[in-house]
Amino acid sequence: MDTLLVVLQPAVLIPWILAMLFGIFAGATPGLTATMATALIVPISYYMEPVAGLAMIIGATFTAIFAGDIPATYLRIPGTPASSAAILDGFEMNRQGKGGFALTLDLLCSSIGGMIGVAVLIMVAPLLARFALRFSSAEYFWLGLFGLSMSAVVSRGNTFRGIVSAALGMLISTVGMDVTTGHRRFTFGQLELLDGVGFIPAMIGLFGLSEVLKLASDQSILNQPSVQESGKISLIGALPTIWKHKITVLRSAIIGTLTGSLPGAGADIAAWVSYGVAKKTSRHPERFGTGSAEGVIAPTSANNAGLAGAWIPALVFGIPGDAVTAIVVGAMLMYGLRPGPLIFEETPEIVNGIFTIAVITQVLLIFAGILGIRAFGRILRLPRNAVMVIVLLFSAVGSFALENSFFDIYVMIAFGIVGFYMEKKDIPLPPLILGLILGPMVERNLRVGLVRTHGDFLPFFTRPISAVLAAALFVTLFGGPIWSFIKARLKRS
Repeated sequence: MDTLLVVLQPAVLIPWILAMLFGIFAGATPGLTATMATALIVPISYYMEPVAGLAMIIGATFTAIFAGDIPATYLRIPGTPASSAAILDGFEMNRQGKGGFALTLDLLCSSIGGMIGVAVLIMVAPLLARFALRFSSAEYFWLGLFGLSMSAVVSRGNTFRGIVSAALGMLISTVGMDVTTGHRRFTFGQLELLDGVGFIPAMIGLFGLSEVLKLASDQSILNQPSVQESGKISLIGALPTIWKHKITVLRSAIIGTLTGSLPGAGADIAAWVSYGVAKKTSRHPERFGTGSAEGVIAPTSANNAGLAGAWIPALVFGIPGDAVTAIVVGAMLMYGLRPGPLIFEETPEIVNGIFTIAVITQVLLIFAGILGIRAFGRILRLPRNAVMVIVLLFSAVGSFALENSFFDIYVMIAFGIVGFYMEKKDIPLPPLILGLILGPMVERNLRVGLVRTHGDFLPFFTRPISAVLAAALFVTLFGGPIWSFIKARLKRS
């Protein structure tokens, strides 16, 4: 009850609601993403209490993930990567004049799926935290590498490019002071780099400025307004359809939570996995892709649940589950909090606040979503060049505000250019961000572990939990090729 009173006080509730409205705007506007919305909110919350800052982040991310389905349904343009699966049946329903109904299903299933995901988070996270107290430097080393490997394997494009992106992020993470000796590394005489490369400016550049550069490179679409449609919204009218497919909702939410909890997977992978499972288990798989309500319900029930699932490794191990929770981990460190198993004992009020905020957000999402659907037509009347100006403004202000440093704006610009060329070469960006976040953790635990064992690497393999994590890492990276080789040999014989 005390936690509820804390999160509902005006100093928390007002910025929380405003952040949710911004999340709707960011998710529903093609070119803006949930990741970028989160990165832009963190500097704003710098001087707030941790509960208020986390409320803004949680509210913005959940609403942005849903709102990405709005342009996916109306325009066949995913507002966020997690909305990619929504274009298959949602857009077809819109072509049949059922766009409002499709988005109503979207909204309610996003809320229900998010609630299921949060419930799993509340039940599982404390249990995992007690288990994680057994972890030493060796276990955290392998866990960090496992997170990086997952981000590389599940990234769009081939595995090699994902590994290259993650390795680049780890390389950049070595800039600054040596984690054990305190010597300068790769600072090139710049005092601003002694604390390392700023995470938030890098994040804004990669996901904000790079998108602007990508749009600016295509002159033919700059002045094109998007198609607007209001669509009829009826929450009560959508309930019978949801009840008819209640098994799909529950299964997709659970799949989304489990997929999202894998480091590097995230809500976009969760949505596609759930869509694929729903199609394979459906009585009418031939309807998928033609405007099936089941095809709308499955991915949208999974993506918000996947976002909740991504909080499990972030809270319990300090391992970001996706790019959004990578920002969350950075923000918590900025607030003076240390994500990991001890957070449940040292600051239980913060953990309870996160759980309470996440639950209430799923309810508020319905009201914010209705407003977003109705306002979408007016937003899309803006030409894309106007949207680009807004993105540039937010990117510059967000980068500068954190440390009041123009150097961070230069960092943002540099990473924006890097992100633009990486995407042109089809190299995924999320592994780079995870490498930037997990790099110090991997290096620190490796070196501390080697100091404790006097340079002996054998205990990294002989400890039971370490051995399991090392085996999981090996299977993740090499299991597919090995199995393909075995099948080929068996086929020949």
